[in-house]
Parts: sequence; structure tokens; C-alpha cells
Amino acid sequence: MLLRKRTLMLLAIDAVLVNLAVFLSFYIKFEGNIPPEYSLTLTHSAWVAALTYLVVFYVFGLYKRLWQYASTGELLLILFAVTVGTAGTVTLVYFLAPMRFPHSVAALLWFTTLFFVGGSRFMWRILQENLFTPHVPGSQKQVLIVGAGDAGVVAVRELKNRNYHEGRPVGFIDDDPQKQRLQLMGIPVLGTHKDIPRVVNNHNIDEVVIAMPSASGDVIREIVQITEKSGVDLKILPGVFDLLSGKIDTKGIREVQVEDLLGREQVVVDLEEVASYLSGETVFVTGGGGSIGSEICRQVMKFNPGKLVILGHGENTVFDIEQELRTEHPGIDLATEIVDIKDRDKIQLIFERYRPGVVFHAAAHKHVPLMEKNPEEALKNNIVGSYNLAEAADAVHVKTFVLISTDKAVNPTSVMGATKRVTEMIIQTMDKRSKTKFVAVRFGNVLGSRGSVIPTFKKQIAKGGPVTVTHPEMVRFFMTIPEASQLVIQAGAMAQGGEIFILDMGKPVKILDLARDLIRLSGFEPDVDIPIKFTGMRPGEKLYEELLTAEEGTTATKHKRIFVAKPHPVEPEKLEDIIHTVRERGTYLSKDEVVQLLQKVIPGFRKQAAKSVANQ
Repeated sequence: MLLRKRTLMLLAIDAVLVNLAVFLSFYIKFEGNIPPEYSLTLTHSAWVAALTYLVVFYVFGLYKRLWQYASTGELLLILFAVTVGTAGTVTLVYFLAPMRFPHSVAALLWFTTLFFVGGSRFMWRILQENLFTPHVPGSQKQVLIVGAGDAGVVAVRELKNRNYHEGRPVGFIDDDPQKQRLQLMGIPVLGTHKDIPRVVNNHNIDEVVIAMPSASGDVIREIVQITEKSGVDLKILPGVFDLLSGKIDTKGIREVQVEDLLGREQVVVDLEEVASYLSGETVFVTGGGGSIGSEICRQVMKFNPGKLVILGHGENTVFDIEQELRTEHPGIDLATEIVDIKDRDKIQLIFERYRPGVVFHAAAHKHVPLMEKNPEEALKNNIVGSYNLAEAADAVHVKTFVLISTDKAVNPTSVMGATKRVTEMIIQTMDKRSKTKFVAVRFGNVLGSRGSVIPTFKKQIAKGGPVTVTHPEMVRFFMTIPEASQLVIQAGAMAQGGEIFILDMGKPVKILDLARDLIRLSGFEPDVDIPIKFTGMRPGEKLYEELLTAEEGTTATKHKRIFVAKPHPVEPEKLEDIIHTVRERGTYLSKDEVVQLLQKVIPGFRKQAAKSVANQ
């Protein structure tokens, strides 16, 4: 009802404006003295123009626009609509009016109608912004925006839309020399990022907002360090990917997070390709209550599966993700199964019951130090548990099976890494004899996952330190949980069978740098407010991780950020021997026996593993 009243009101206003434009066109043409013989033509022109323009404006959608947000796009729309309306009016008048329509009147009609109709729309925006919006005293906080580009404009508008409650922009910082001493939206560019301390001091800046979504992690890190030394608050406007993925809402100015310092373009899935293989399918997610497993469940639900079955060992985490998904996606069939993947009979029963089309295998023991102390459990869960799943998937003719692996499987020095490498071999072997497409996805550390460094560092900072780092030179590849989950789903769409997919994760990050960044982002100074303590490398750890062995190499895929490792030749008999041994007496295996079993399929594991066991 309100929309109808609004449309009728706009139609009435435009009818008046068009009639005024017609009269002025004749008035200007004849210099204020319209000849009597043109009076009837003027009358015909007025009602023909009003009818023609209103129909054209309605067809062009001018009455469906929110003109308080009018921009150049709306101006172009008005230009096209007025041009078409003028052409229609001139044509109809030519046939209906008693006298010819003067050409100069036609030109004047186009101009005056454009002026009145366009002016009325933009005048509404001006009035809305300056008169109709209630004046509420804003914050006295002075804000400096780093980045005088499109994102900087968004940041200024965001502050303005909040009536400056979050602060008033007083200047921009930009490294482009051509922008220096110019103004953007009436706000001056005050220098480059090297000038931040001076600008902060001279203009009494209270807060700095980084509006550089395409900047590298090194640049963001440098700005963070400079700003922290200046003693002002720091926030960031996230990139477009964050807005589209739903991670944040449009009110996007937020605190800087450690993920912003990675400075790597995030992986974006091919939505059509993914939807084509998940839509309508029964999808299994093992380890569905874990950090990555639960995020895979969230991502899968976006593609309208026929049924999602969450398999997990921990009832509390499975319950949590089930309740979340039932609330967010009430129309999608959802089931949960509490099961240990080492339970071969139960796994086979569940696969027979649901007969899934796609399986994402995220269940694993992943903590390196714990698996060094409990190596037999790593074999039982990671190797035999995965084999149970692969065996059951083959039996019910699952279409696609995706294993989540790790960079620690490359030239492994830890028991955990070695078991994941064996699991990759199982997947590649199963693919050769099965109709199911078995693939693996290998990536590095996942920021924010349970047990990873970020949550650990945050807890240590909250307690006042110290933040513990094993070695000053230790580096790791990092990615976010949504990024990891989307990579897994994309790999399933690209699977031909037998591949190990690898993400281009950019440059590895020093754990020490990560710790210092997180301390600064928490409002403290490293080694001053929060000490950093080096604890020494733990058994099974490496200074740096690799994503490929020297023998593997990679081939490109159609996704610019994903590559495929060339598979190693695998001897199925040796794999079957280790699986049989673990099934028979896995609980009773000694650490030395675990090493010997792994050496049968990973000869290079011998020295590293022996050294690891000897140090325990």
C-alpha cells in the first residue's frame, strides 16, 4: 500500500514537471510570446508528453528506485529514459498536433525535462541527507583513513551513515604521489603511510582505519606497527570477499585481526561447479563437530544437498553444529551419527543405511606432540579408521570421496604426518580399483582451529604471558577455516580420481612474527608488556613444512590457486600388511614397532622417526 502511494505521488510530481518543461520549451523558443496558432499544439504536446514520459519512466523503473541513494547509475538511467520519452513525444505530436513541432522546441524539451526530473531526484537526496535526517551530535573522535581509493570512500560513507557516532574522518593517507595534497569527498590526503606518526600528532587523531583490501600482508603489518607506536586505536575495512561470503555485514569497519596480516587473496569456489555435484546428494562429513568439519557442513548446506549426515565421535560438538544447522537451514534433511571411525562394523552399517553420494573425511588425530606419545592411536585412527571409511565408500559406490590431509605428510618427521601420508597412499590405491573417485586435499595450518597457535596465543596473552614459541626461525603455511573448507569442497568438484590437491598458500609465515602481531593487535607491546618465551622444538616437529616432495611436482588445474601433485607409485601389499597388523594388535604395538611399520611404506621416515623416539 505504501509503495502504491509512493508511486502515485511520484507520477503526479513528474506529470507537473513534464507539463512545466513543455511550457518552458515553447516559452523560451518564442521568447515569451507564444503565437496563437501554436496554442493548440502546446496543449496537445502537454498531455502527449505527460502520458509518454510517465509510461517510459515506469518501464525504465524510475519509480522503483531509492533516490536518497542516487548516484551516476541513476543519472544515466534518467538520461536514457528522457531521451526515449522525448523521441516518443515528438513522434506522437507530429501525427496528432495541428501544426509541426519546432525542432528547437524538441531540443529544449529534452533539456528542460532532464533538468526537472533529474534535478528533482537529486534534490531529494540532498534534502534527505541534510534536512530530513535528524541531527544527532556525533563523536568527537578524529579518524584517519589509510587508503584514498574506493574502499576509503566506503569507509567515509560508513562513518557518515552512522551519523559520525564512530568518529569523524579528518584525512586520508595514501602512497600514490598523484593523490598527495588533493581532496576526496572534501577530505584532504595528508601524506603517505610513513607520515602516519606526524599526521596523528598534528591532527590529534584518535583512530586509524585501514581501507586497503588489496594490500599485502607485509604492508598491513607495517601500518599496524607504525600505528601501534603512535598509540591510537586501529581498525580495518575488510575486503569484498568477506562481504560476499557472509562473514561480516555491510557495517564492516572492525578491529584488525591476525588473518588480515596474511595478505593473500582468499580462495573462492566455483559456485556453479560445486552446486552441480552437491545439489540433491546425500553428503557425509566425518569429524563433523571439529573446526574444519563443522565449517564444511556449513558450506555444504549452501548448495542444497538432499541430506547431510554429520559423523562425529564427540557428542557435544556434533550436537552444537546440528542445532546451528537446523536453525539456519530448516528445510534441508539433516542426520547425525555418533561413531568412532575405528569401528568397522558400525561404519559399514551407516554407509549401507544412507548410501551417500559424497564423503568429506575430516576425522583425524592431528596434534603432533600427542601422537608422538600415543603413536599406536595415530595408526588406529588415521590409517585404519580412514581405510574403514574408504572400504565402506567403495562398497556402496560413493561417487566422490575427499580426504583432508596436511603438509605434515610431506617428508614426514612426526608419527602424525607419517600416518597422514599413509592415508594419502590408501586413497590413491583405492581409487585404482574402485568406481568411486578418491582424492585428497593437502594444506597447512588452519588459523583458529582447535589446538592451533592462534587460540593458544590468545589464551596466553589473556593471562599476561608469556607467549610460548618453540623456535625463533619456525615457519608455517596458514589459511583460514572458511578458506580450507571451500578448498575441500572445490576439490570434490574437480576430482577425476587419485589426485592430491594442493593450495597455493603464498609465503610461509614465521610463528614468532605471528605471536608479535597478535600481541600488538591485543593492545600490548611484545617483550615489554607480554614476554615471548622460546621452549625448544618438540618431538616430531620441523622448522618448516613443505607442500610437495621433490619427486611429486605439480600440474596446474583450471582453478588458478589449486594444483595437483603427481602421485608416487604405491605398493598395495605393503599397505594391506600395515592395516592388517594394526587391526590385529594395534593397541599393543610399541613405539619401535610403530616406527618399523611406517618405515615399510615410507623408507625416508627411518632416521627422523628413530631420532624422535630416542629423544622421548
